[in-house]
Amino acid sequence: MRVLIAPDSFKGSLSSVEVARALADGWSRARPDDPTRLSPLADGGEGTLDSLLAAGGWLELPAAARDPLGEPMTGRFLRQGDRAVVELATASGLSRLPAGALDAMAASTFGTGLILAAAIGLGVRSVVLGLGGSATTDGGSGLLRALGVQFLDADGRELPMGGGALDRLARVDLSGLSPVLAEVSLTVASDVTNPLLGEFGAAATYGPQKGADAALVARLDANLRHYADVLEAATGRSIRDVPGAGAAGGTTAGLLAIADRFASFEVRPGVDVVMDLTGFDDALSASDLVLTGEGSIDRQTAFGKTVLGVARRAAAAGRPCICFGGGVTVAGIEALAGLGVVVVPTTEGPVSVHDQMAAGAAPVARAAERAARLVSLA
Repeated sequence: MRVLIAPDSFKGSLSSVEVARALADGWSRARPDDPTRLSPLADGGEGTLDSLLAAGGWLELPAAARDPLGEPMTGRFLRQGDRAVVELATASGLSRLPAGALDAMAASTFGTGLILAAAIGLGVRSVVLGLGGSATTDGGSGLLRALGVQFLDADGRELPMGGGALDRLARVDLSGLSPVLAEVSLTVASDVTNPLLGEFGAAATYGPQKGADAALVARLDANLRHYADVLEAATGRSIRDVPGAGAAGGTTAGLLAIADRFASFEVRPGVDVVMDLTGFDDALSASDLVLTGEGSIDRQTAFGKTVLGVARRAAAAGRPCICFGGGVTVAGIEALAGLGVVVVPTTEGPVSVHDQMAAGAAPVARAAERAARLVSLA
């Protein structure tokens, strides 16, 4: 039986590459003659570059960047011919900052913009920008700044970085945007459907995990509203109510404002983009069974998680699919049951989330071994 192994990460514990290896190891213990093909996935957020590197065919390149609070760092992106993949979390992610250093008001996407500009400067003309895991709520203003946009106060001075200064925005100067953008096709990989503003907007939904209390969330939302007013007036483009505009602290909204400056611009579900880039469909057609997995299989699974994307393609191709989860709920099981997916928890007995995460890959491998032995009984 040819087995395709295509999990996402178990966030906070194992990368998708580590999960894939563990599933392969466990499966091979019970069924050593089954050829396995590893195709670790991601949803466009943190881990996307690693999943593509594991698939092969990509060159990893360094780029000078800044972390969310402006400290110099070395970022990276992947290149394949005139194509590149940039991961926002590389420079602007929560993982770049220790928990005590989170600053929702000052955090900026400027570093991501520097990486994007570096890729374009090297001749890349087709870019995938993976969003997810950001530490920022700046409406993508930092990223736009790295591409040449100026955000000015009433005295004509450049605003400080971050969403906390956007209430002082008086004018947006787009004259510095490079004409080379007209040669660049940009695909934003994101599963987020939140609008920019309001109860379900960027600040209200994601601000608390970035260090914003209720008062700061209200200020950031008001600042983003003012930002949208000025940016929409400058570009003539409506951005605030577009589904997904709130992704990565409003980064999609900022990019939507200059979408007409690119040769083409689109927003696509992250897992679909990554599966296309890794050649998932070709691997699927050459397989008899698919193994996937994610840290939590719960009610959110029905709203576009990686395992749902895998399950849909497996079902369409007529391939059975087994899904492994660190935490599994009835709602998660039901979300996948309609696609014929069998869900297998990796948890072994009553255990805290902390201890389960600390256990590493061993429970994942043992769960795969148990599933393989059941398959042998069929």
